[in-house]
Amino acid sequence: MARYINATLLDPFAGLFGYHVPVDSAVGYFVAALIHVLLLLQVVAVGALVFIWLERKVAGRIQDRLGPTRVGGRFGWLQTLADGLKLITKEDITPKDADHLLFKLAPYVSFAAGFCAYIPLPFANGWVAQEVNVAVFFFVAVLGLEVFGVILAGYASGSKWSLFGGMREAAQVVSYEVPIGICIVIPCLIAGSLNLVTIGNQQAGFFTNWFIFHDPFTFLVFWVYFTCAVASVNRAPFDLAEAESELVAGFHTEYSGLRWSYFFMAEYGSMFSVSLLAAILFFGGWNGPIPIFGPQMLDIAYGPNDVAFSPGGMIANFFGVMNVMLKAVFGVTVMMWVRWTLPRLRIDQVMTTCLKYCVPLAAFCFIGAVGWKLAEIPFLNDLAPVYKQGIGVVRESWVLREPLPVPSAENPPAAEAAPPAEATETTAAPVAAEARVAQGGLR
Repeated sequence: MARYINATLLDPFAGLFGYHVPVDSAVGYFVAALIHVLLLLQVVAVGALVFIWLERKVAGRIQDRLGPTRVGGRFGWLQTLADGLKLITKEDITPKDADHLLFKLAPYVSFAAGFCAYIPLPFANGWVAQEVNVAVFFFVAVLGLEVFGVILAGYASGSKWSLFGGMREAAQVVSYEVPIGICIVIPCLIAGSLNLVTIGNQQAGFFTNWFIFHDPFTFLVFWVYFTCAVASVNRAPFDLAEAESELVAGFHTEYSGLRWSYFFMAEYGSMFSVSLLAAILFFGGWNGPIPIFGPQMLDIAYGPNDVAFSPGGMIANFFGVMNVMLKAVFGVTVMMWVRWTLPRLRIDQVMTTCLKYCVPLAAFCFIGAVGWKLAEIPFLNDLAPVYKQGIGVVRESWVLREPLPVPSAENPPAAEAAPPAEATETTAAPVAAEARVAQGGLR
């Protein structure tokens, strides 16, 4: 995107002043980063407005109520906006015994961690703020930083009830990072990549290519991932920060006004991000159940290495964004459904669920997925070359080739044999590639 801004938007204006904007100029990267930040802020902020309204409607329907029906029409569309205006006008109170600096800093730490987790998440092929080869690990690491805001809020409030709530949630989030990490590694193992764009592109085609249908172990591990994701974003029945026996809100008991709303924005933003990650890892990402824009039908979508602007690719990416966001919104809705259906668990029950159930199940699915993948390897060389470029063969920055002999005095390095005279470049390259795949060497 930075190159497109430099070449298309900035260069004409620069030409008026008699100089040319380099394709890789810092101005283009700055403008592109600013656009990415503003778009992602809209996802988090507007998403929180929609999800708060949606949760009230879901809770109302489950409890045989109507939910918001007055503000903004018969469906209460503007109820969340009215609540936000109320929070802005409320007095910002800091307790007398609180650490003022840490108390004011904590909500922004939580929100920043939840927001930065969106940076490596692709919404379509090429539509990502920053494509990272280790995007999965980046997401897990950054999202885990949200717990620092929780600990700071509980400690800096100067209240033992806030401290108890912060420590409970910190123990919960840190514990559930172990099984959720194992669950996330399994789709990466199948794809042979940690790049989320690559993982999404490998699930193109019909819904049978989605990783959740790859084998029984990935189907089972998705439900383990969903359980751990609910716990990692502090949603019921795992919301230990709010203890009914204490009748307090946990780590944010002493917060009011706008700072209190930042914690809620971070929570709903994290709910959407983990649902978005689940859609990319298990449900095909931006690829629909039927490849309308793929080669089977229209064939106007961007290919894996396409970077040039094309109207067809933009249209396909737009519907891809709608596709992946619909899957993520459905995941958030299921989290709300679970919250208003199941009772809250005790601290010992939450830890037992993690250590005695989620971790063993995730480890079992990991071993099973590895065994399933090993069982496929002997048959890879007998399959079509198209499959060899698909699931389980792509390795980031790795090239398959023949193992080279170690040169020595008795074994001098030999020159590479030239292709036959009758073979052209277009025919010699696939033949050489097939020989390298069959040889199985790795650089």
